[in-house]
Amino acid sequence: MRKHTRVWAWGRAVGLACWLGTLGLQAAQWELVWADEFNGTGLPDPAKWDYEEGWIRNNELQYYTRGRLENCRQENGVLVIEGRKEKFRNPHFRPDADPKSRKSGREYAEYTAASINTLGKASFLYGRVEVRAKLPQGRGVWPAIWMMGTNRVTVGWPRCGEIDIMEFVGKAPTNVHATVHWFGEGRHQSLGGKIVTNAPYDGFHIYAVEWFPDRMDFYFDHIKYFTYPTDKAGAGPDNPFRKPHYLLINLALGGSWGGTMDDAVLPQKYLIDYVRVYRQKP
Repeated sequence: MRKHTRVWAWGRAVGLACWLGTLGLQAAQWELVWADEFNGTGLPDPAKWDYEEGWIRNNELQYYTRGRLENCRQENGVLVIEGRKEKFRNPHFRPDADPKSRKSGREYAEYTAASINTLGKASFLYGRVEVRAKLPQGRGVWPAIWMMGTNRVTVGWPRCGEIDIMEFVGKAPTNVHATVHWFGEGRHQSLGGKIVTNAPYDGFHIYAVEWFPDRMDFYFDHIKYFTYPTDKAGAGPDNPFRKPHYLLINLALGGSWGGTMDDAVLPQKYLIDYVRVYRQKP
């Protein structure tokens, strides 16, 4: 863990009761080392979270804004990430820029949302990462909870590794996905699983990964629905899943997997009740 990571007190008695009920006897294995309960107001805690900004990946429609309450805010004990249909001026636009430039070539976005992450603030190697969230709904929404290796800047993706704890696309409204991405045999590789459930956007659910040196187990509430053997990415020192990762939470709109955006469903809110990270007790 990074030097500022510390044990946090439980934020809510109700949250503790829910957690104990969900994990049952497994609770004895874990101790809390990092959390955000989102009990404040305004923007998320800058000591814990940073932002992606701009048009980032996957031909998605949204411009990820930085520190903008309309797209990312704490209220009523949850974090709200809101996807909106609106004309938004790109603050990095330059009239002399190449129109194909992702950062400065487009003057306006037609959609906005937010993507927050812990890069440079907290990183994790093994343990249980647990997020209680209520998903948005409608064709084109694509919320995610995921992790990437902290060495992404130096080695690039997918060599850094990617752990998708939860992905949901509105065009497949009963499916929740977990996927692992890595580089092997000279190319990008991935392996994943899904659980079919009834309208996961109708209420809050717990999305979690339990990450051990030999495997990752993925959960929807108390149900384990996918296991990834760590050695799939290699037994040697280059295996990205034996190195620290940082956490990301975002709401994408459209794009390569989100598909056609139904503007009529916007705005949509992605609600995060809490994020909690545990390590195994010695």
